[in-house]
Amino acid sequence: MILIGHRGLAGLAPENTPASFRTAAAHGLSMVEFDVRLSRDGVPLVFHDDTLERTTTGAGPVADHHWAAIAGLDAGSWFAPAFAAEKVPSLEQVLRLCLELGLAVNMEIKPDPGRETATAEAALALALGLWPDGAPPPVVSSFHSACLEAARRAAPHWPRGLLAERLPADWLGQARRLDASALHLDHRFLEAGQVANARAAGLAVRTYTVNDPVRAALLREWGVAAIFSDYPHSS
Repeated sequence: MILIGHRGLAGLAPENTPASFRTAAAHGLSMVEFDVRLSRDGVPLVFHDDTLERTTTGAGPVADHHWAAIAGLDAGSWFAPAFAAEKVPSLEQVLRLCLELGLAVNMEIKPDPGRETATAEAALALALGLWPDGAPPPVVSSFHSACLEAARRAAPHWPRGLLAERLPADWLGQARRLDASALHLDHRFLEAGQVANARAAGLAVRTYTVNDPVRAALLREWGVAAIFSDYPHSS
């Protein structure tokens, strides 16, 4: 079972910042997950929330701010004073850093309403231009089918993960329609039989966000392919 660092390694460094990805690599992780959304001027950036307040010195919706303004915010002090120099990174910066660190990538497309296709297309265009042919391609995941459809059109050879809190009733139909190779599900609502059914259908199951080693061990027994975690000891 693979341990995927959640938003870099969000338990030990401010999420989705360069420090978080460097921390993940320093703790021996081989893969990280992060969130991609667009600034007002259409720049793909790595940030989870739809507003700036929780993790930066800014305020208001991300989509209302130009990239130049977002790039100047402090994105680390909320976590600890030692991280005051951390900034919100662009997708380009994160992809280049992950390649430098040898980290595999799960890129979650996290659009604002009405920007599902635009966000996916912008993220995939940039990633396709940067990612070396010989490197394992990023996994592209999203809660939004329009994002996965756009990703399939842009990069049909890159793996896609159907992201949901609970296993949808029509999960197999959705996975087939989107040509997804995996289901990404909240571990709190996951059952052993669901994992077995997904695997029988040829789909990997990755589950989030697992910070309890006992729970992680059980998920491994069920055949879960990977867990997303904030802490390296949760595997």
